Amino acid sequence: MLRFVSRTFASLQTQTKLDSAAVLQSVLFSDSVSSGFIGATRMEPKLYRPPPQVRGMTSLDKDAFTQAITVPALLVPTGVLNKVMKSLKKSAIQRPGVHRVVQDGEEGSGFRLVLLDPHKVSSASSFSEAEAEALRSFGVSDELQQYELKLTYDNLKTEEVLEAVLPQGQDVTSSFSRVGHIAHMNLRDHQLPYKNLIGQVIMDKNPGVTCVVNKTNMIDSTYRNFKMEVLAGEENMVAKVKENGVTYEFDFSRVYWNPRLSTEHQRVVQLVKRGDTVFDVFAGVGPFAVPAARLGARVLANDLNPESYRWLQHNCKLNKVESKVQTFNLDGRDFIRGPLKQELPALLKADSAVHVVMNLPALALEFLDAFRGLLQLEPPCEQNLPTVHCYGFSKDDNPEADVVERASRSLGFPLENKCSVHFVRNVAPNKDMMCVRFTVPKEVLFCSQEAKTEPTEEPAPKRQKCEEAPNST
Repeated sequence: MLRFVSRTFASLQTQTKLDSAAVLQSVLFSDSVSSGFIGATRMEPKLYRPPPQVRGMTSLDKDAFTQAITVPALLVPTGVLNKVMKSLKKSAIQRPGVHRVVQDGEEGSGFRLVLLDPHKVSSASSFSEAEAEALRSFGVSDELQQYELKLTYDNLKTEEVLEAVLPQGQDVTSSFSRVGHIAHMNLRDHQLPYKNLIGQVIMDKNPGVTCVVNKTNMIDSTYRNFKMEVLAGEENMVAKVKENGVTYEFDFSRVYWNPRLSTEHQRVVQLVKRGDTVFDVFAGVGPFAVPAARLGARVLANDLNPESYRWLQHNCKLNKVESKVQTFNLDGRDFIRGPLKQELPALLKADSAVHVVMNLPALALEFLDAFRGLLQLEPPCEQNLPTVHCYGFSKDDNPEADVVERASRSLGFPLENKCSVHFVRNVAPNKDMMCVRFTVPKEVLFCSQEAKTEPTEEPAPKRQKCEEAPNST
């Protein structure tokens, strides 16, 4: 791939050197390299300039990206090569798949060429004092050689390829969520004509990614999954991931999983102590339930999606906590008014804490009304009233106040100054995910039947779809 050109960069300090700058720029980034003299001048900011014919490409042609450029190099004796490389870490060229040390063109000469970054080194005076001193101490001449370097598609970064292909002036997306072997993208409309090329580039440039998918609709808030199309690679949607030391397996196309919530999962689980009881109302495949059980908590985990329920059970077995987790396949309100209600009276008399996790941010705040009048007999103390961790989205200018107000309305009880609010993440412009944490008030949990049936403002009806921003999953 590489070919040495037997020329040197002269350290000229004359006007001729300055006049040759324009010539150098065209030589550095042309498709073929001239064999004429190149003065030691300042290099172009970009090492690679794509050939114009790749602009607008929709089917990936890797050969079209090939280009020859010229870079500076040092001739280094093999006996001090390792020491020189350590001294020139900041100046040596760094490119995917490009060797920084190459043959000097003569087999068995006892010398090697160290390729340098033309952004940083254009003449001997470009070396720092420490680098120059190191070269002198190792007996290496600072005279720069000229080396013709052939860059191919394999040597380019993802952003470079996509910037070269997509129309100028349009956003270039190279970000994605990694879910096991799957790269999950949310492409914008102007990128869709290039979707298969983008998918192939993402797969090529990210080892371990064997499938690239794009979301094609909003999240279904009933089962929390979405339709997707495969842009590149295999169609195997069963992923295996590791989060906070816990292994999970699931069909990514049929359940909800968000790798961006790893920190939030860990934050809440760390609040749970051995012997506590956790009710996970919208458990998904178990990112709260399984680690809580591993810490020694007793867990009752529920999800309405039959696929999530199946993978939840699978992950409990996978992590050897099936004896500590009871699983349910119910609607959230039915779970609260069923298993949770049945267990709660005994737990209120115990010493250990009770946590209720409600991670369905599109709808969870509306489910809080299920706690109204849940129990009839009020205990003599409030020590073990359950702590709720309820998630919600907010587009309000004051998201903290907004989620507290909505939670209060759903409970029928003011939570101002009786709760804490944690910012989880920004899921879209002007849309935040928040977590409200509070102890269920005894006035709510033990309200009389009369109070329970008094006219109150009804929570918003359950929606079948939620407006999820493109990057919120």
